[in-house]
Amino acid sequence: MEVRGVDQRNTDARPIEERPQAAEDRSELGHLEGDLVIGSNNSQVATLVDRKTRFLTVVKLASRHTNVVVPALAETYTRMDSRLRGTLTWDRGMELAAHKRLSTDTGVDVFFAAPRSPWQRGTNENTNKLLRQYLPKGTNLATFSQGDLDAIAAKLNNRPRKCLGFRTPAESVALTG
Repeated sequence: MEVRGVDQRNTDARPIEERPQAAEDRSELGHLEGDLVIGSNNSQVATLVDRKTRFLTVVKLASRHTNVVVPALAETYTRMDSRLRGTLTWDRGMELAAHKRLSTDTGVDVFFAAPRSPWQRGTNENTNKLLRQYLPKGTNLATFSQGDLDAIAAKLNNRPRKCLGFRTPAESVALTG
């Protein structure tokens, strides 16, 4: 199946097992997990979460087609702290079928979890659960501006986390050199 000239299969998908050890053991910044959060009326946002610090970025999306998602993620990466731009682990959704273009445009290595294995991206799954406190299921996510989504991410990035020794994700990024 083609969408505007983009092959819809995740060809040449690198498995999560090839991800650097530093991503697995959370020893350095820049290893992100990503996913889509789906709302009502065919609305969605993308989430990017750093494994080490749990720092969250939420991306407004007009659709879940790869020809929309990949450029939106690439543009988001240009605005991110450069220390957070190392790897990205995603599920097998077709929204990242153009992952090679994302890697070319950003320099970020993209890896994929095994099919039907959300626990392999547990940091992202847990963060999406926290995000649902602000964006409950059934909410039309298209009604939120990027500024609204940034404000929600800021609230979560400034919430202390037990797993971070009760530091916030924002503090954890700032403390990591």
